[in-house]
Amino acid sequence: MEVLVFKTNVTSKKKVSMIAPLLTSFPTIRHWNFDLQDCDKVLRVEATGLQPSSVERLLLAAGFDCEELGD
Repeated sequence: MEVLVFKTNVTSKKKVSMIAPLLTSFPTIRHWNFDLQDCDKVLRVEATGLQPSSVERLLLAAGFDCEELGD
């Protein structure tokens, strides 16, 4: 299991609820959450064998910015 961390432009719980079905239905994602209090509106994803670009494309297709944060 790995944890991927992304900077997003998701700013509200309403927007999170729009994205939730996409993240929940992704087969390799075990758990995810947003930290809307963080200045980067961080999305943390726990998954197995998931490429960061897959999450980035998923959010981009939903109309949101998403970029993996490095160490």
